[in-house]
Amino acid sequence: MRRVLMLVVSMAAAGAYAADPDVASLYEVRTDGTSSAVKAGEKGKVVIEIKAKNGAHVSDEAPLRIELSSKDSKLDKEKLTLADSLTKKAEGSAAYPDPRFEVGFTAAAPGKATVDAKMTFFICTEKVCARQTKSLSFPVVIN
Repeated sequence: MRRVLMLVVSMAAAGAYAADPDVASLYEVRTDGTSSAVKAGEKGKVVIEIKAKNGAHVSDEAPLRIELSSKDSKLDKEKLTLADSLTKKAEGSAAYPDPRFEVGFTAAAPGKATVDAKMTFFICTEKVCARQTKSLSFPVVIN
């Protein structure tokens, strides 16, 4: 009887895990507004927004880090946290705003440049809170 009960409990637990959504499907990273071409010596910008979907949210309690780098241009800022987000949680609000970041960069010489981003953040629902890592690369043409 005990074995049957343990089997039923383990099957129920496995079913619950199988029903959990794929965490990667609970968000998308948008880069709308990122400069794809700039004139040498002028400013461009990198835009990164984490859009949560289906009742999920980006945790405001777990660490969020974005590390930016570029060999071909000078970045205004290389390390970002949730405090750098342009969207802020209203005091006393239960709503979680989607974080949005904008960082300027200056391209020195004509040619091609790249800005790279390494992101670490947590996507949460009522059932799960999972660490996500994402790498992005933004090609820029410098005229």
